[in-house]
Amino acid sequence: MKKVIGLIVFLSLILFLQACSSSSKSEESKMSSDSSAKMDSGQPDLEEKSQVSFDNNAKQEKAAPTDIEVPNQMVIYQADLQLRVKKFEETLQTIEEQVIKYGGYISESNVSKDGVEQISGQITVRIPQKNFQAFLHDAEGQAAEVLQRNITGTDVTEEYVDLDSRLKSKRVVEERLTSFMQSAQKTEDLLKISADLAAVQEEIETIQGRMKYLENQTSLSTVHIALYENKVIVPNLEEEDLNTWDKTKKQFMKSTNMMLAAISGLFVFIVGNIPIIIILAVASVFIYLYIKKRQKRNGNE
Repeated sequence: MKKVIGLIVFLSLILFLQACSSSSKSEESKMSSDSSAKMDSGQPDLEEKSQVSFDNNAKQEKAAPTDIEVPNQMVIYQADLQLRVKKFEETLQTIEEQVIKYGGYISESNVSKDGVEQISGQITVRIPQKNFQAFLHDAEGQAAEVLQRNITGTDVTEEYVDLDSRLKSKRVVEERLTSFMQSAQKTEDLLKISADLAAVQEEIETIQGRMKYLENQTSLSTVHIALYENKVIVPNLEEEDLNTWDKTKKQFMKSTNMMLAAISGLFVFIVGNIPIIIILAVASVFIYLYIKKRQKRNGNE
């Protein structure tokens, strides 16, 4: 009986140990399957996060150009004036004072003289756009006659906004290339990125130069002014300090002028009265022929 009980206890112990072993194996297999499942599921999460990050960057790049502060209307004004003046020197000095008064500057000025008798000149000034109309009004007020007035305006607002958008896009590319160059390992990659970065920076400098030019041209208007003296000054010979030879030349010129004036008057009289002269000549011929015929008839009688 004791042997039977001992055998039963022994079999029960063996079954208990087998049950514990199978339970631990099942738990290990379950843990292994769970961990592998988590690893498998983790890869799509990383891809999904990377895709989301890329999409966000793409959206930011697309949104960057739209985040532009549109400036006020940018117009380049230019004016060309041709003025006939009475006193050239005084008018030129007054215009120069007005340029300083309105906060502008003279970019070009030249004066030409035809001997000592006639003076003309041109002046180019840059005037702040807010004082453009006021300066034109004052400049025209100095003229005895406005010979020509031409004003042009070119709207460059759209071009400036486009340049601003391109500049921001190029800045983003520059930052990316800079970060890539810092993390580059191979010399070949470093040279390629450096060349691309230099090209982008050159484009940025070109865009900035054009934007500065447009800003300068719109902030300051250009005015070209041509001045002509109103009358020609003819110097006269004075009686004082003249010697005999000077007096002789003066008298000769007077007599020559009188003779030319007489010839000119006679020519004007003849040419201007040609119709009357022709009529009188024809009438005189008829009268002469009539008198001659009458005399011949009386001689025959």
